[in-house]
This record gives sequence, C-alpha cells and structure tokens, in this order.
Amino acid sequence: MSVEIKVFGTEQLCASCVNLPSAKETAEWLQAALSRKYGSDSIRIVYSDFQQPQTDDDKSWATRIIEEDLWYPLVVISGEIVGEGNPKLKDIYEKLESMGVAPVAVQTESE
Repeated sequence: MSVEIKVFGTEQLCASCVNLPSAKETAEWLQAALSRKYGSDSIRIVYSDFQQPQTDDDKSWATRIIEEDLWYPLVVISGEIVGEGNPKLKDIYEKLESMGVAPVAVQTESE
C-alpha cells in the first residue's frame, strides 16, 4: 500500500508563518520523518505550489486555500486536511495508521 501525501504551499510564506519552515521544507521534512517510521515504499510526498496548480485536484485545493483562507503548508491525505500551517507528526501518524499504514520494524544492531 502506498499513500500519497500532498503538501500545498507557495514560495512566499504566509503572514502567520514567518518563523516556520516553508511548505517545500515541510514536504522534505515529512518525507524524511515518515520514511524513517513507515519506510520509503509506503509513503509518497508530493509538493504542490497552489499558485501554479498542475492538476484539476490541485486547482480545487488552490481555490479552497484562497477562498477559505487556509494556512499553508496544508497537508492533505486522501482528500482530508491533516495539517495546516505547522503540521503535527502525531496527527499525520494517526491518519496513516487509521488507513492501515504500519510502521516498519526497527532493527537493532545486534540483529
């Protein structure tokens, strides 16, 4: 099972997010953190600049971000907003595990 996680943002930081990482940096951080916990095969992080949407789905989210004044980076899994502004790993873990994504077994050096 592979789950796509969309991270929407833009080059310009939102006014409320001045001291937070950019959406692109958030996407890279999520890729690293989630790959460690779930393995790189089960999670795919996709960054989308909502000011330059590429797909119809991206255009729909771009409209929502602007019209609903959502904070970005906006983290979306299976059409559900899981993080906004400063996403929490705990919330993302809970969503993934509710979808059946299991953490990989951690091997110790003695194994």
